[in-house]
Amino acid sequence: MNFYDRLVKQTEAARQELYTVPQLADGMQGNISKETYIAYLTEAYHHVSHTVPFLMTMGAKIPQSKKWMHKAIIEYQEEEVGHEEWILNDIEAAGGDKEATRNATPNLETQVLIAYNYDYIMRKNPVGFFGMVFMLESTSTQIANQGADAVKDKLGLPKKAFSYLYSHGELDISHMKFFKETVNKITDPEDQAAIIEVAQNTFRLFANVFRAIPHAGAMKDAA
Repeated sequence: MNFYDRLVKQTEAARQELYTVPQLADGMQGNISKETYIAYLTEAYHHVSHTVPFLMTMGAKIPQSKKWMHKAIIEYQEEEVGHEEWILNDIEAAGGDKEATRNATPNLETQVLIAYNYDYIMRKNPVGFFGMVFMLESTSTQIANQGADAVKDKLGLPKKAFSYLYSHGELDISHMKFFKETVNKITDPEDQAAIIEVAQNTFRLFANVFRAIPHAGAMKDAA
């Protein structure tokens, strides 16, 4: 079994737990309010705004013995620049206040997701950040287009309110092919273990980000 397939297998339980979170499960069916969609975009803005800084920090911490990874890191950076602005434009198109979002404090759960990744890169193993990349890209290929279609149809919002989701549904299919090729070149057992650890943990942390989003259906289920 190649490393990518092992990564998929060993994160399956955490991935399935994420997909059971009511905010996400209902969103896939379009059964969320506009307020919930905007709240989701708000938290997405705050963690996506760190993607390029994450990658820059990772690249700076990679040891010279593994500098071949720099090319992949740079390619990811170039692809991710400005995506947080797409989210702000979606918020505005959905009737939200994008400047209020830009200046808002993210939920604690979102702050924990961000802090965990910086801490892991700086204190443990920068290669582990590929686990966060895997979590985000594998998730978006599964849910982005379907969720965007469902929410757009149920809420009657314009397609321009879903540019982030639609673009990632398309982009991350090619990204996953590149990601698979990249991580299959990683043979160091410690690096492999770090990627799996970060992926498992960020699936759990991302589930918490969704759980913290206000959602009438989720609150009803909890009651």
